[in-house]
Amino acid sequence: MFDNLSAVQLLVVFGSLLIGMTVHEAMHAFAGHWLGDSTAFEEGRLTLNPLKHIDLYTTVLLPMILILFGLPPIFAAKPVPFNPNRVRYDEFGVALVGLAGPFTNLAMACIAGLIFRLVPIASNGISDALVIFTLINVGLFVFNMIPFPPLDGSRLLYAFAPEPLQRVMRSIEGFGFGAILLFIFIIYQFVAPVVGAVMEGILRIIVGIG
Repeated sequence: MFDNLSAVQLLVVFGSLLIGMTVHEAMHAFAGHWLGDSTAFEEGRLTLNPLKHIDLYTTVLLPMILILFGLPPIFAAKPVPFNPNRVRYDEFGVALVGLAGPFTNLAMACIAGLIFRLVPIASNGISDALVIFTLINVGLFVFNMIPFPPLDGSRLLYAFAPEPLQRVMRSIEGFGFGAILLFIFIIYQFVAPVVGAVMEGILRIIVGIG
């Protein structure tokens, strides 16, 4: 999807990823703080400073490994810490913290898409930048909503899951970076067609392309 991009467009892709991930993680921190858990605030994660959200493994090494294997680079920011025991509304509060990030990406995609569709823009460069920004944020939304630990969508599934499934999900999440690699190299190939179809549908609604 990002084949044959110019240097300027590649910079827009990088900038969109950086903005999307930074705001995504900051909203996790804000939601946790709003729901009674100050862990992220105390660790300086309630900020729009991207340097606070960059992780050596998932932001730098992971995309490099994927590129070496000929796979699309997938970036992830440093997970925002939170204490589920301090969050109000139990599992449902934890789910709200998890959903705050991806739904913020969806909101940013909708805003950029509306500007693209409703505001007359003479510059093709600005139009391209809006489409790229929308695409990146839709991608962050859809990918993070996959209900596999430690992705955000798993928080919603966890809130409604029976105890045996919750134990399995906690075990998977305990692998940390290993769980992410397991998902990308083994499981993602089975859900990729669904992810692509959902992204295409959302993009068609927001910007009229897919």
